[in-house]
Amino acid sequence: MERELWLPLYQLVEKVGRQIHQKGVTYQPWIVAAVVLWSALHDRPREWACDEKNWSTTTHRPVQLPSASVLSRRADTVGMGLFWRMLEDALRTSEYHGLLSIVDGKPLFVGGCSKDRDAKWGYGAGIHAKGYKLHVIWNSDCLPETWTVTAMNSYESAVAEELVTQVHGGGYLLGDGNYDVGLLHEAADRQGYQLLAEDRRPNAGKGHRQVNAFRCRGIELRHSSFGKEWLAQRSAIERRFGQATSFGGGMGPLPAWVRRTHRVRTWIWAKLLINAVRIQRRQHFTI
Repeated sequence: MERELWLPLYQLVEKVGRQIHQKGVTYQPWIVAAVVLWSALHDRPREWACDEKNWSTTTHRPVQLPSASVLSRRADTVGMGLFWRMLEDALRTSEYHGLLSIVDGKPLFVGGCSKDRDAKWGYGAGIHAKGYKLHVIWNSDCLPETWTVTAMNSYESAVAEELVTQVHGGGYLLGDGNYDVGLLHEAADRQGYQLLAEDRRPNAGKGHRQVNAFRCRGIELRHSSFGKEWLAQRSAIERRFGQATSFGGGMGPLPAWVRRTHRVRTWIWAKLLINAVRIQRRQHFTI
């Protein structure tokens, strides 16, 4: 699988790399990105990808590799973040924005004895654990519309409020019961979305607390046959997460060398790009 995905990945990085030239650096952003992707594809530390002997299985590689210290300084910078975003944009092939988007979070666990200062204790997948959480809003493309990584103890609805300001196109936004919050309903409406959250509070909207009109509309809609049909499709996000982890080089548990928020974010970025290339390659051969 690694060999099959590396060629389209490398071609993508080279193509996007021609569009940008950073002054004052020995290694251009595309070289740094290629080395990070090579390490992520093989589930190895970045230092491993800086060693010439670990590139013996391919001829598609930078002529000169950066040192481990250079890679450590460059891989997680704002400038590289812009290049990662350019790679995302290049992979987005669908101009059609579906009516259905899904918001959800995926826990990224670390060991309870980890000294990582950014990892926090919180709830994920129904258990109390330490680590981080990947938050996404996913439509029909091979990549999420928007995403972020936070500590495990962050409130999913609060993070979703920030994410929904970054999406456009309108439609229905599906989520589980954790997202049935008035402020998120308001934020979704401002972006042209109707939030539909699963019903975990049977008497929601019937108490003495005031409920805003946007949430009232969502509560009414989810009890209709139309709303129930839409909510039944929320499980698609579980399949997306499952497919992103079910192949060699996929988004498995965080390895021991991926710690601190900036490194976790870059690791997840690489894994999302790898998964997007895999999806596109599979669709190409299916067609």
